[in-house]
Amino acid sequence: MSRCLHAILLVVVATSVAATTASAAQNRTSNCTTLLPDAGFIIAAFKNVTNFPLPRGGLACRPVRRLKYPSRNLTGVVGWAALGNLSGLLTVDLSGNSLEGDGFGGALWRAPLLRAVDVSRNRLRGALRLEPSARMASLNVSGNGFTSVEGVDGLAAGLEVLDVSGNRIAAVPEGLRWLTRIRRLDLSSNSMAGRFPDDLPPLDGVVFLDLSDNNFSGVVNATWVTKFGRSAFLRAGNASALVIEDNPPAPAPAPATMTPFSGRKKHKRMIVIVVVVVCAVVAMAALACGFNRRRKRGKKDKYGKKKASAWEDDEVAVGAVKVAATAPVVLLERPLMELTLADLAAATSGFGRESQLADVGARSGAAYRAVLPGDLHVVVRVVDGAVAGVGGEDDDDAAAAATRFRELARLRHCNILPLLGYCIAEKEKLLLYEYMEKGDLYRWLHELPASSMDMEETGTDMWDTIDHDKKSIGDWPTRYRIILGIARGLAFLHQGWAGSLGRPIVHGHLVSTNILLGDDLEPRISDYIHPRSNNNSETPESDVHSFGVLVFELVTGQVRWDESTVRWAREVVQNRKSLNIVDARLRGEEEETVAETEAEREMVECLQVGFLCTAHSPEKRPSMQQVVGVLKDIRPAPPPPPTAADETP
Repeated sequence: MSRCLHAILLVVVATSVAATTASAAQNRTSNCTTLLPDAGFIIAAFKNVTNFPLPRGGLACRPVRRLKYPSRNLTGVVGWAALGNLSGLLTVDLSGNSLEGDGFGGALWRAPLLRAVDVSRNRLRGALRLEPSARMASLNVSGNGFTSVEGVDGLAAGLEVLDVSGNRIAAVPEGLRWLTRIRRLDLSSNSMAGRFPDDLPPLDGVVFLDLSDNNFSGVVNATWVTKFGRSAFLRAGNASALVIEDNPPAPAPAPATMTPFSGRKKHKRMIVIVVVVVCAVVAMAALACGFNRRRKRGKKDKYGKKKASAWEDDEVAVGAVKVAATAPVVLLERPLMELTLADLAAATSGFGRESQLADVGARSGAAYRAVLPGDLHVVVRVVDGAVAGVGGEDDDDAAAAATRFRELARLRHCNILPLLGYCIAEKEKLLLYEYMEKGDLYRWLHELPASSMDMEETGTDMWDTIDHDKKSIGDWPTRYRIILGIARGLAFLHQGWAGSLGRPIVHGHLVSTNILLGDDLEPRISDYIHPRSNNNSETPESDVHSFGVLVFELVTGQVRWDESTVRWAREVVQNRKSLNIVDARLRGEEEETVAETEAEREMVECLQVGFLCTAHSPEKRPSMQQVVGVLKDIRPAPPPPPTAADETP
């Protein structure tokens, strides 16, 4: 009987919310007095580009914040000058397409708020022309056909990431040395002539550097090799022009030996230097034999650039176990990328403490951050023992485990952290996931100040059909989206998959530290692949209970939750005093508006969902599919914008 009454209550509230939402949307439209011509600028910019989804309508009330269309098969020439008229534009991501044209930039840099541009892996060519910008923080133009870079010094005020790899640039960009804030610099796979380190920014603040496959001259001492790795300097210059000194000798009066050679006398000097280098290499090789080491052969990336691992041991220590360094790494979405466990060891400093992530809620062993070739940011997680949720008992069989990992990798949902790859080294299993820059939900909700997560900076496309209204920690629509996203992801896991013989995938430890957040604050459930235990208490119903606790945590803002805290929250909800425990950051201090009143009703309804999910008897808890349906009724999505056919009388 109580369930029926609750269902009726939800229907009534949902109807009221839908009516209020529609009314508020109509009021916002009618109160819009300033129309911005941003849609017109977008149409002008992409009129010669095929497969671009042009906006509907000619004008809008909100400025365009973000142009994010990676790998959309866009073909043609973009009118960059028109994009420079977008006064609110923050980020541009048109990577992985087939955009063409001579030159790039120009008037685009007039956009006053522009701070991140990614046009990598296109067909742009000619000169890359930059203009002064105090806000530009990240620029990625890799994998194109640019032949020069102009005006890079104009970005010195804020540029932190610059990637011009895989182009045809013949000279180090003038003014590069003035980029004092740069942290990631990739100049690899060009024909770039310059002098190391004189033509580069100050390297003390740089955390990633790649100069490989260029024509630099200069001296790279052991300090830079230790910091950036040998792979950063592979084929970075002529063998006699770029010398890596593991033990720099005393200064000698022969500075000319570190520059390119020409002429007869200089040719003699080159022979002397080469002989010295060869002797040093032979000596080092003889010493290395005593320690049972060998040098790995490099592999080629997508540009044909040879990538050699900086790890030269035959074995890699993964925790307390040593396994063969030659164990292959399988990247499921990049099958042509050949990596081994040695590459993972090199990218994580030998699975060292400096690369380890602080995983408070994880069960699957240690996790390490790594940057793989192609600027692929991943988390390498070590799984101790047999793996739960994948079925089968033959976990010692590498072939069977690989098959199960491939099946699990097919689990793709926008609210599930996808499995990108794996490495099976004897009995050790390492899983690769996408690295999420925003961190976990616990950090976002309890540790960061509200202003630090202001989502107004990321913005949305003005023709998006759903107004996400995502702003900050004190923003209820954002928290509701996170609740709904977690519910959808968990419902997806509970559906099971072919390899599990139809059995649901039970998470077993759904806590806020295991919810990672994307750049748009969309939640992604992690740590659902974990060591198998003999604890039979992990059921879909136990996941539902954990989800209810997460709902309480998101609406109330309380930090620690145990049985007594859950019991307290349930009593408050049962006594119809839910608003008394709503997070103060979600409550406005000024006079309430209609929208704020409706938001409070939504919070109360979500707390009731948490109440249902945390029922003491598992059989009384709803399924996650039912929870998703109830949540969607609490805050219905606004209707899509009318089409031309709808407006025809």
